[in-house]
Amino acid sequence: MLQKCEGIVIRSTDYGETNKIITLYTRELGKVGVMARGAKKPNSRFTSITQLFTYGTFLFQKSSGLGSLQQGETIQSLRSIREDIFLTAYASYMAELLDKSTENMERNPFLFELLMQTLQFLDDGLDPDILLYIFEMKMLPVLGLHPQLDRCTNCGHRDGTFHFSIREGGFLCHRCFEIDPYRLSISPMAVKLLRLFFYFDLNRLGNISVKQATKNEVKLVIQAYYQEYSGLTIKSKRFLDQLDSLKGKL
Repeated sequence: MLQKCEGIVIRSTDYGETNKIITLYTRELGKVGVMARGAKKPNSRFTSITQLFTYGTFLFQKSSGLGSLQQGETIQSLRSIREDIFLTAYASYMAELLDKSTENMERNPFLFELLMQTLQFLDDGLDPDILLYIFEMKMLPVLGLHPQLDRCTNCGHRDGTFHFSIREGGFLCHRCFEIDPYRLSISPMAVKLLRLFFYFDLNRLGNISVKQATKNEVKLVIQAYYQEYSGLTIKSKRFLDQLDSLKGKL
């Protein structure tokens, strides 16, 4: 059966001397694995469409296992991501996080839009750290994780000074600080951003400017929360962290 989908290449693996197996995240079907025969040949019509992060339409023969790519047409190549080692690291981490968090053939148009929009913003030059934090926060419900971010996880108060408790799975207000002596002490701005990144619509993102110290707080909370609850090991995270420390020295 032939299937036509709008999709983004989130993984590409060489198979044999001339073929590639690509993993697509599609609007219509969710995650799909497809064999692109001859894609590694110099003059193959599949060379550009099978590049990582390419957004396009894909026509493939669908089967119970791997599909077989018949045709592909690029909508957006997102080349500036692939040509920048830092942006490639961010996009690779997001793609792997999505890949590890989803099953094949589980349709989720929201996730498709999230990935497509995040990569386009990345390609347009928006702050990659902010895009990454938003993406990570939006992926939490996909993993079945729902941190308590709109009130104190203990007493339910919505006002006051808040810190983040990994153990309690959300914000603790100043009335309840003693419940968790290991809570992460973060600034009101970091509290606001964590809440914003989890709840708000990515469509509404403008050019957002955040101090490095606040970014570090947000990153600390997200990393600790993922480490405690996600159960995921993302290989590309290590590379991203190495580049991040390198970026700090440049």
